[in-house]
Amino acid sequence: MKLKTTLILLVITAAVFAYMFFYERKAPTTEEAKRQAQNVINFSREKIDGIAIQNGDDKIDLRRRDKKWRLETPIKDQADSSLIENLLLNLESWQKDATIPAKELEADKSKLNEYGLSKSKLRLKLRGEDAPPEILFGKDAALEGKMYVRLENSKETFLAAQSIKKEIEKKAAEFRDRKLTDLITAQVSRVVLKTATGEMELQKKGDHWEIVKPLRARGDDQKIADLIAQITTARIQQFVADDRGDLHPYGLAEARGSITLFAQDDKSAGRTGSSRGEQGQVLQIGGAPEKEKDQVYVRFSARAFVYTLPKKIEEILNTKPNDVRDRHLVRIDTNILDRITIDAPGKGKTVLARKEENWTIASRKNVPANSSEVRRLIDTLQNEQVTKFVEEVASDLPKYGLDQPQLQLTFSSFASENTAETKAGERPFATIAFGKVDGDNVYARLGDEPFIVAVRRGLLEQIFTDPLQWQELSIFKFKPEQIHRFSVVADKELSLVRGANNQWSWLKGSDAIDQVNVESLLNTLSMLHAVRWVGSTAPQHALEKPQLVITFTTSPDDKAPHKLTVGGAAPDGMWFARVDEREGTFVISNPDLNALRLPLVKPVEPSPAVSASVTPSATR
Repeated sequence: MKLKTTLILLVITAAVFAYMFFYERKAPTTEEAKRQAQNVINFSREKIDGIAIQNGDDKIDLRRRDKKWRLETPIKDQADSSLIENLLLNLESWQKDATIPAKELEADKSKLNEYGLSKSKLRLKLRGEDAPPEILFGKDAALEGKMYVRLENSKETFLAAQSIKKEIEKKAAEFRDRKLTDLITAQVSRVVLKTATGEMELQKKGDHWEIVKPLRARGDDQKIADLIAQITTARIQQFVADDRGDLHPYGLAEARGSITLFAQDDKSAGRTGSSRGEQGQVLQIGGAPEKEKDQVYVRFSARAFVYTLPKKIEEILNTKPNDVRDRHLVRIDTNILDRITIDAPGKGKTVLARKEENWTIASRKNVPANSSEVRRLIDTLQNEQVTKFVEEVASDLPKYGLDQPQLQLTFSSFASENTAETKAGERPFATIAFGKVDGDNVYARLGDEPFIVAVRRGLLEQIFTDPLQWQELSIFKFKPEQIHRFSVVADKELSLVRGANNQWSWLKGSDAIDQVNVESLLNTLSMLHAVRWVGSTAPQHALEKPQLVITFTTSPDDKAPHKLTVGGAAPDGMWFARVDEREGTFVISNPDLNALRLPLVKPVEPSPAVSASVTPSATR
């Protein structure tokens, strides 16, 4: 029996806790209850799906569908959702300033008529689950900013702020959404523009726009986005008429032009929408009102009305393909770029290969390349814009020197092994050919496009055709303490060797050694960087008669010498130089040369006796 009693008590306890958990937690707190008691009405905004406003003979009916508000009466159109949500928010916090009890009203039957509540002309009804009673609005009270209100079937009357009355006294047109469309620019995937001069079609593929008609070309992503934004951000100036009537007065019976927007999920995106029966949102542009010359009549299929928009919208009709054409010379997908081939007839091919985050010269046994210079080339080409669209059809290549280009760049992806998706080998995805030079321009053609364009002539100078120019800038990669022995030959030869105590001594000579200058020289030498590579060594580099030669070793057996030769002056205060381990000539900076020419012999300090003898004369 005791066990049975215990089980019963446990069940009762569990039920009590369940009640507290599921019901008590939903009950308002004391403070919340006080606030609700002071509200004119209490409701949940999320559950409201309709609003009815009766203002005399005028009725406004608003409904929420798919989280959007629409005006159903007296006309059907999009409603201003932000305005309506703001109304509901204000209704939630609308409070009573005073209550006139039922007893007082029953004692004087004329009070309701005095307050304008016996036959209220302005009424507000919320629709939805747990919606509150209809609100009746009366006359303004003697207190500034206050008015009389009453709930349907309620015997009490309240004094409340006039703010809600001002929000619902509006005409139906004021509840209409002045934003032309709910579409946002990012949702649009296809655009069709029709004018008297022809048709232009734009299609988004992946992250980029393309011109499909009247020619196939890359589109300028930003300019096309700006074009679309003129519609998606357009604000209606006037609500004119239903579009089922006579459209001739508005110049819309035969519109001057139209632009159709298709969203990404639009199943009809493969065909042009031209009327309200088809998918796509069509904006037709007509004439201008006589009195509002800064506006233009438009008809928008998604909303079935004639409106006016700012006259600036008609600039869309003047858009030509070249206005929205991508003027960038090339798009390079750096995510798949593995190879760059530079082919200059008579100079051979240079193949640059990506190795993780760096680059090598694959055509020279994968020696390290100047990775920053490769990235500079890619950035330069990505940012280069054509100066002129020359020909839409590349039918006369010899005329522009593109049948036998002076320079060709090929960008490829590369797979070292076969996979299910790709075969091993190089897969070119973009090619640029450069032809004849014409003044400040050079003709060019992108391999997969039929066009001929012109770009800056100076671009050619930024593309190295000598593979030696692509070598990495790091000449030596040692630590100063690794250098065991070195000799400097300028006007004479000086040779030093590092001793067991890490001190330097002459191989020949007994002069004092300037240890500070020695360390400075070694710091520069051990980590020497070129400013740039010039290319193959030529007589004008003056390396046959050098001004400075430094030889050094990095091991005690001195069997692997390194040699730096500095020749004549290069432009911009630089100096030509070369090393035996690398082919070609590079230039070093003037500060580096000065560090390499520091005097290694320490100046002889004057003896104290000599200093004393010269001091008196110095003070006179």
